[in-house]
Parts: sequence; structure tokens; C-alpha cells
Amino acid sequence: MEIRHATNPVDVQRLNTTELRERFLIENLFQADKLQMVYSHHDRMIVGGAHPIHESLELADAETLKTEYFLERREVGFINIGGPAIIEADGESYELSKLDALYVGKGTKKVLLSSKDQSNPAKIYFCSSLAHAVFPTTKIDLAKATPNHLGSKETCNERTIYQYIHAGAVQSCQLMLGVTILKEGSIWNTMPAHIHDRRMEAYLYFDLNADARVFHFMGEPNETRHLVVSNEQAVISPNWSIHSGAGTSNYSFIWAMAGENYTFADMDVVKMEQLR
Repeated sequence: MEIRHATNPVDVQRLNTTELRERFLIENLFQADKLQMVYSHHDRMIVGGAHPIHESLELADAETLKTEYFLERREVGFINIGGPAIIEADGESYELSKLDALYVGKGTKKVLLSSKDQSNPAKIYFCSSLAHAVFPTTKIDLAKATPNHLGSKETCNERTIYQYIHAGAVQSCQLMLGVTILKEGSIWNTMPAHIHDRRMEAYLYFDLNADARVFHFMGEPNETRHLVVSNEQAVISPNWSIHSGAGTSNYSFIWAMAGENYTFADMDVVKMEQLR
């Protein structure tokens, strides 16, 4: 598990491109038969990826967490972006097709991640946050996720937001998670921008062609910076930062939030004239 410490906006003003990428961009999440994880001190979110092919991978890192098992004081949300996945939680097995999700609550002792078909292996993305109460393990099919249609062709941001883990669907302690899918011809997400000082957020950009890129904008509204992001790379977004992107083509991304409150409505919208 890689550890990344929290940052503040004054420090970020002085970072060069390499330093920005080292602190906020997560590359190479999906490596064959490996579990890759980053522990962010922003709200203690863990961002991870699993690409099981020949064997099952156990969700575990006792050395970093200093607990008996991974979910002793945590909850986790999984979304599969590859071939059919199988997730076993304390002996109960769940099969996930592409863009199906699974919430696993605090107190689950053993979680195994595997692929149903080695020739079409799964790619399982996950985010884990601290938890103080127990909620049941629940599978969420894409077809049953709450859709929210936003944007327009005229502003190049026609998109559908699917809410998986939130108060109106599958509830958790802190974690909120979903998928945003941009329609063909649309490239912008989350613009006009906003911040939510009570929650951090993590993005995983996916379904991009090899030569496509997303320019992810971050930083304080009056001191913006950007990261150039490739397919299946993730970004840590601190609670003081905007989080918006523009792609060279349409794309999809998984968003996950954790922090003090538990509502989508608590955000401070940034007017376009405030951006610098």
C-alpha cells in the first residue's frame, strides 16, 4: 500500500508537473494478479484496483492498517470495469458484470476478488473509507442504479450520473460512489466547477482509447492546475480543490466521496468568473 499524505492549497501553488502527478495521480492500478492500493490522508480514503487473472486476490494489508482484518473499521465499494468478476465476502459469492457494484460493510472479515473467465479477466476498482456502523453487503446492478441526466449537446457535457451508494439507494456510513458516463460528442464534466469542503473525492477515468486523454482540472478556483490523465488512471481530489475534466473524446469516470457529511447537495458552486 502506498501512503500519500494530505496537502494544502498553499503548497500546491509551488508544485511542478512531476510533483503534482506524484501527489494526486494514481497510475498502474490494474496489474495482472496484483492488488494495488493508495492510502490517502485526505479523509483516510483508500483507492485501489485489482486485476485477478489466474488466482483470487484477498483484500488485505494488515501492516498498513494495523488491524486484524481490512474491514474491521472500514467499509468498501467495488465497481467492475472489466470482464465478469466474482467477489466473495465472508463466504457469500457475488458475480459482477461490467459496471455492476458491490458494497461491503464494516465487520466483514474476508473478501476475495477473482475473475470468472481468465480469457476475459475482471478489473475491479474500489474505494474504502472509515466506518462507525454496520450496513449489509449489497450488490448494485447498473440497471438499478439511480440515473440523473444532466448537461446538453450545446455545452458539450451531455452525461448520465448513476448513483450507487448514497442515502437514497444503498446506504453506507461515509462512502458515496457512482459512475458518470458522457455521451458521444461530449467532453466536459463538472463544469461549472464546485468544491465541497466537507468531503474529499476520488475519480477513476476509464473507457478511453489508448491515445485519448482527459485534462483534469484541480486546485483552488483562483489557482487552478491540471493533470493529463490516461485510461484507467485515478485522481485524488482534496476537499479544497475543484475537480473537473475535459477529454479529447467522451469517456466515463467513477467518483467516490468520503468525509464529514453525507449529502450531494452540500457543495459550493464556483462561478466561471472566479476561475483563474
